Amino acid sequence: MVPIALAAGCRSTPGAVAPAVSADAMAVVDGREITRADLDKAYNRVRDSSQTLSDEETVTAKLNLLNELIMQEILKAKADTLKIDVSEAELDTAYNNAKKNMADAVFEQELKRRGLTPLDMRDGLRREMLSQKVIDKEVGGRITVTDKEITDFFNANRAQFNVPEEAYHLAQIVVTPVREAQVANGTGDDARSPQEAAAKVQMLMERLKAGASFQDLAVGYSEDPESAPRGGDLGFVPVSRLRQAPPPLRDAVLNKAPGSVNVVSTGSAYTIVLVVAHETAGQRDLSVPAVRDNVTQTLRGRRETMLRTAYLTLMRNDAKVVNVLARRVNESQGSVPNLQLPAPGAKSK
Repeated sequence: MVPIALAAGCRSTPGAVAPAVSADAMAVVDGREITRADLDKAYNRVRDSSQTLSDEETVTAKLNLLNELIMQEILKAKADTLKIDVSEAELDTAYNNAKKNMADAVFEQELKRRGLTPLDMRDGLRREMLSQKVIDKEVGGRITVTDKEITDFFNANRAQFNVPEEAYHLAQIVVTPVREAQVANGTGDDARSPQEAAAKVQMLMERLKAGASFQDLAVGYSEDPESAPRGGDLGFVPVSRLRQAPPPLRDAVLNKAPGSVNVVSTGSAYTIVLVVAHETAGQRDLSVPAVRDNVTQTLRGRRETMLRTAYLTLMRNDAKVVNVLARRVNESQGSVPNLQLPAPGAKSK
């Protein structure tokens, strides 16, 4: 799914009466309901079924996921306005990637175990892809980087392109099983138990395999306060340092091709490592295509993160959202709400 850098909530007018919703509604977006079944299907797609979560952890995970479904619903309506669609060929490719080379029968058995059908899976993928297409058009299509800006950035950061020894350009997404003193990611998501950490890593890897941007996921979900705002960027790490690193981290980087992603686990903590580039020793300049591309992507990435956050914030602000689940949790005063009860404001049948 498209990672959303927004908090839970809804716009309301003081003194306004909340609209009636059905007993199955978990949220209402501009009059369109996101039902309990919609939320359960999305949750079953991303959860780690091998992990057992407490009732509180499950509700928390569903609250975070519901925020994303709300944003997807908003972007889906925008896609209709922009006449953006996902072709069957595109959907077939995403579906096959999600299967991870599993045989059809095995994959469908796994879906059945999760209470899903192939149609459910395709519908979820379509919504994610539609959201990404809207963001690509509305955000990515408005970003430009000039030659002067590239030159100015290079001159101001020339030392970054002097590689004294062989090095790997790395990026990371950190997930820990404990409460963080400072959460600096865009969504405020923070795994607080080994089970939550494992489920979060699986969710992130699924999104990466589906084509999500590593940088966006790092900004939205990484629990490292220093690298998360930079999209997980760690810059160039010399081979000499990597050889002194713990074997799992060293083996996840050395001799790996640019673009490779590996998960390194230490106890119940995880680091998802992306090899961005592999450089031999020496000074680089803008005549080297990889250097120019690196500078361009850095500048684009910074602007895209800023514009994307602003765009999604405005889209959410302009929508009429009632987060029924969040309201119910808040009204429960710390108890786990019974999600089978009629929704607040629902008409009795």
